[in-house]
Amino acid sequence: MSMIYQAYQNHMDLTAPWRTGASAALRYLNLVPQGTSDRFVGRIAAALELISRSALTYTRPAYGIDSVMVGNRELAVTEEVVYSTPFGSLLRFKKEDVPGQPKMLLVAPMSGHFATLLRGTVKTLLQDHDVYITDWHNPRDIPVDYGGFGLEDYTDHLISFLTVLGPRSHMVAICQPSVSALAAAAIMCEDDHPARPATLTLMAGPIDTRIQPTKVNEFAKSKPITWFESNLINYVPVQCKGAFRQVYPGFVQLTAFVSMNLERHIKQHMDLAHHLAKGDKEKADVIKTFYDEYFAVMDLPAEFYIETVRDVFQEHLLPQGRLMHRGRPVNPAAIRRMGLMTVEGEKDDICSIGQTLAAQDLCTGVRAYRRVHHMQAGVGHYGVFSGRKWNNEIYPLLRDFVHVNS
Repeated sequence: MSMIYQAYQNHMDLTAPWRTGASAALRYLNLVPQGTSDRFVGRIAAALELISRSALTYTRPAYGIDSVMVGNRELAVTEEVVYSTPFGSLLRFKKEDVPGQPKMLLVAPMSGHFATLLRGTVKTLLQDHDVYITDWHNPRDIPVDYGGFGLEDYTDHLISFLTVLGPRSHMVAICQPSVSALAAAAIMCEDDHPARPATLTLMAGPIDTRIQPTKVNEFAKSKPITWFESNLINYVPVQCKGAFRQVYPGFVQLTAFVSMNLERHIKQHMDLAHHLAKGDKEKADVIKTFYDEYFAVMDLPAEFYIETVRDVFQEHLLPQGRLMHRGRPVNPAAIRRMGLMTVEGEKDDICSIGQTLAAQDLCTGVRAYRRVHHMQAGVGHYGVFSGRKWNNEIYPLLRDFVHVNS
């Protein structure tokens, strides 16, 4: 099993000329004057485009946030890397002439896609905050000389990033990293760290997956950890900078996601072919934009993936008070003088109701007037941090929570 990634990469390299050829043929086909057998040309063009798009990309897509409305002004936004390690960058979305906005660290999951999956979340937060994001690097591009990256390394990165932001900043963790975010906050409070966050917001995060387990939770517990190590961990192919690094490959993760909704994805590509053949560019672009992001995949470091499955989903170390960080216990009760907000979605089938709320019970040192919990009706997992209800109902609560605790 450990050589599947190499075999996959070899296959993609061998078939690359077909995709390159299809792209070249498509460019020439687009030069054909309109009216010349439009229906036939449209079908050929659709086929060529589908062939040219039949590959995953392991490069982070662009965030594409060039401007944002702040009040009644449209302000330019530029990206600035303010701190970096081999495994991740602290990326700031810089706005000019907006002094005094609260600094906010948006903690993106390391779960098979790039942090660009949160571009909509970023754009909303930018209206009222100085936003930074954890821009994780693809392990297949990180040489093995830089060592491994486990759950403790993730937590260390959050502490380092918050240190760069400085005192009275705010941290918002989306989904999977909620455990590390809570651990980082607890450690910083226990150490009386000057850069401990003023608020911690956990959104759809697996704090205690014993509560109303989802199918994802049940799968994680259905097999011993040795099964995950033997069947899902592969070596990065020799063609890559991170050759021989052990990872959970992005293409394996994506295969699992696609198989869960295979009929839907097949229909989407049939619709794409239909729109391309008819020349309906607007409808085709909507589908293409979605899959450009969906098929941009990131590998997971083997250590991080295995430790997350074992410590978070199988052994539930945090809610049982047994989670350790660098040899010391993680004590959520040490969190004081900090606001705590938890957000859940009514229809979340990845992180069910109650799993994130559990953080409120663990953080006994947080005063009642600094606590907020919100259960958003009518949304699933992604609706907690993206889409209409995030913008109109959840975000205003988060904005006011941060403002009150700044």
